[in-house]
Amino acid sequence: MFAQLLWSLSVLLAALSGTADSNGWTLQSNFLITGPKSSFQASLTYASSVAAGAQTAMEECKHQFSWDRWNCTDNALSMFKPNTLPANRETSFVHAISAAGVMYVLTRNCSKGAFEQCGCDLTNNGKKAEGGWTWGGCSDDIAFGERISKMYSDGVENGQDARAAMNLHNNDVGRKAVRQTMKRVCKCHGVSGSCTTKTCWLQLADFRAIGVFLKKKYKKADKVDYVRGQLTENNSASSKRNTGLKKDMVFLEDSPDYCRENLTVGSRGTLGRECLRGGGKNMDKYEKKSCKRLCKDCGYVPKRITTEVTSSCNCKFHWCCSVKCSQCTKTVTKYICVQRESSKNRRKNVRKKSKQRRRNRGNN
Repeated sequence: MFAQLLWSLSVLLAALSGTADSNGWTLQSNFLITGPKSSFQASLTYASSVAAGAQTAMEECKHQFSWDRWNCTDNALSMFKPNTLPANRETSFVHAISAAGVMYVLTRNCSKGAFEQCGCDLTNNGKKAEGGWTWGGCSDDIAFGERISKMYSDGVENGQDARAAMNLHNNDVGRKAVRQTMKRVCKCHGVSGSCTTKTCWLQLADFRAIGVFLKKKYKKADKVDYVRGQLTENNSASSKRNTGLKKDMVFLEDSPDYCRENLTVGSRGTLGRECLRGGGKNMDKYEKKSCKRLCKDCGYVPKRITTEVTSSCNCKFHWCCSVKCSQCTKTVTKYICVQRESSKNRRKNVRKKSKQRRRNRGNN
């Protein structure tokens, strides 16, 4: 989905700069047809926000899966044409987070005044709410972001098959996540800081909160079938769409073994991946088990690698006007997943180390 979205935008921008070939123009035209229907100019208005939204989503995807076997790699996504990745749980997350990212940035930029035709959502202003507070202020116009995002994210899905239904469903899950994580912000009014009256409005949450929300959806995603034009619970004989699926992320195929490299299914493998050890205070349970998950469970072993890193330190401001820093070197320890040594090589290395120790004792 990221690749699809950015690919379409790159073709669009290339066409504007006069660098697109005949095929590029065809693709660009298709993008405009499946995107916002109003005009060519409308597509240009939102193009940079759509691209920024896709990039925001990619960065969050990498963060959420940084210690998973599948880690949302650039190469695993960008090298494929649309809809060639398996219709599995990971692809479902990609669609959901990308739709959320596009909606999020469009809504945020709307609130910042980037577009002439939108601004604050004043729909509820002046209305009293339970609890005694009043709707007011400048709520983020989530309806605008949702409407324009849907044109772009859903517009490229022009098929009427199981894959298109899955993609559209997960796009919708992503947009709902933006709505469901919005936060209420309030301001008190009164003499000397008292809260005689309180005005509240809705604001976008940090995108990290949306990423966490969708990662939970990913873990609870439902495998579905496609029966008579509708998604149904897996192995269900009924063609009636299960209403419970509307809130859940869905997928059609089981995920592959991400331990080994297989670019066909978007897997870079875990060989060479970094994992965490040591149990620091800032590490959560999932991070603490990363070496087991990425290395040991995949048939590899975590190897300790020590490197020296030099960086600026002890910087001081000197009047006027310069900053002078010292160069500090610190030792950094990392753990990398590597191939297990064969028993033959292991015995050979043990003998080699033993000889070296005897040689050192003899020299002493």
